[in-house]
Amino acid sequence: MQIEKLTECVCKDIERTGCFYMNYEDVQKLSGAAAAKAKLLKNDFGKYFTRAVMAGFFIVVAMIFSNVTGNIFSGADLPAWGKFLGAAVFSIAVLLISLIGGELFTGNNLVMAFGAYDKKVTWKDAGRVWLISYIGNFIGCVLLSLIFVWAGAAGTKEYFAGLIGNKFAIPVGEMFFRAVLCNFFVCLGVLCGIKLKSEAGKILMIIMCISGFVISGFEHCIANMGIFTVAACVVPGISIPMMLKSMLVVTVGNMIGGAVLLAWPLKRMSADQ
Repeated sequence: MQIEKLTECVCKDIERTGCFYMNYEDVQKLSGAAAAKAKLLKNDFGKYFTRAVMAGFFIVVAMIFSNVTGNIFSGADLPAWGKFLGAAVFSIAVLLISLIGGELFTGNNLVMAFGAYDKKVTWKDAGRVWLISYIGNFIGCVLLSLIFVWAGAAGTKEYFAGLIGNKFAIPVGEMFFRAVLCNFFVCLGVLCGIKLKSEAGKILMIIMCISGFVISGFEHCIANMGIFTVAACVVPGISIPMMLKSMLVVTVGNMIGGAVLLAWPLKRMSADQ
């Protein structure tokens, strides 16, 4: 009987505070973020584009950290540890974006789609933000990846050849659904960063969500920009058409994962007032 009363009290508290779903304040934060992004892009293109380039930098920082870690442990015949630790350190990308600021295409899939569903921005606004953040991320990824190669720190050709070979061997259908799941995980991390109040809670959930997609072998289009750039420089005879096909499939899958699989049901279940 006491358990039933406790359950009833908890349910009432959840209903009152909205702690297990997007309450009105959270909806306003997410929709407001979408409107702010669209406004910044319209009023100060240079500032917005710089933020997108910086997000590309942060992704490559994480890519370097993750892949160098994987390379070290693979050389020591400890590939499982390399995969685990590489996944853990990759979360530094979203942490840097959250702490310093940046416009990440995949995170924007959730934010802008939610804002469009909530009618705070138009789909045209969302499309412009997605396009410019994608281009900025690409430039940032390519630039920092090239600096990494020119620094002579790109690691062994064998490691990147194996990494790219594994990516190219994934069937298109599997690649697409890995991309869908990838951005579902990434956007969950972004959402936790918006909803949770404590910095410790935000950091923990971001690490868990980002590590989850990396260790599961899911596909992230912006991370692949950095990986493909390094591989194109250090692996002879790499297939450019295969890279472009992979980028197209993964980009579309990432968009579906953030803008449809998460943003739409999130809006449907959220409190309106």
